[in-house]
Amino acid sequence: MIGGKTRVLGVIGCPVEHTSSPAMHNAAIAALGLDCVYVAWRVEEEDLGAAIAGMRALGIAGLNVTVPHKLDVMEHVDEIAPEAKAIGAVNTVAWDGGRLVGHNTDAYGVMESLRVQGGLETLPAKVALLGAGGASRAVLYGLLQRPEVEEILLLNRTVQRAEELAGDLDPQGKKVRCGGLDRIGDVRDCGLLINSTSIGMHPNEEASPLPDGGCLHDGMVVLDIVYNPLKTVLLDQAEKAGARGINGLGMLAYQGARSFEIWTGTKPPAEAMIEAALARFKDSGKA
Repeated sequence: MIGGKTRVLGVIGCPVEHTSSPAMHNAAIAALGLDCVYVAWRVEEEDLGAAIAGMRALGIAGLNVTVPHKLDVMEHVDEIAPEAKAIGAVNTVAWDGGRLVGHNTDAYGVMESLRVQGGLETLPAKVALLGAGGASRAVLYGLLQRPEVEEILLLNRTVQRAEELAGDLDPQGKKVRCGGLDRIGDVRDCGLLINSTSIGMHPNEEASPLPDGGCLHDGMVVLDIVYNPLKTVLLDQAEKAGARGINGLGMLAYQGARSFEIWTGTKPPAEAMIEAALARFKDSGKA
């Protein structure tokens, strides 16, 4: 029962009606028996400042932040955690001693998905990353924190954008090598491929960032951050090549689990969160 002591958590974004976050977090809350509730609020861009002021005034225990607010919310918090500062975006706002701190848990979500679902306790020495947009910043940041990763092949349709991203996160050029999609054949030398683009996402489900699966191979792990549909054309290509494919649902759940832990100090059951998201997709007919 929701009462006067119930802690409120939530997500703000625009649009936000499609989000799986309430299903995932409320499943974790139920599994742990916590006196909390997680809700979604649609917040227009011009109302972001008022929304964060409302968080302060109402004592909202924690917020996830999704598009289009991940950058602008940085102006409204008291402190930005190092990983969020490096990535240049905030997806989690939490209280710390009466101050609001902006965090980014996306890199954690990617790495944990690779560890748990991909079986990669140690990442391959050579990794390919497709895309140089907002999502790729968190992925690239996470990869650069791993000492075993010796080279990252960053491929994007616009090479200049890839070079700008590499310059931000790897200014000495120690690990990142940039190129266009015409270098897709070089992926075959990598043990891990991550697609951080939206290519293949609903409703464009027939598309893939690869012209074919010729650069994929047995023993490779392929992570597609897209999770709608759950099995993209890229993951089908990976399966046919003998590679291990992972969709983006795990990344979504694990970044959410990390946010939950920051807010509550309790590590939630990520599997319960994944199951809740899957059930929601099935109920909506989108999976």
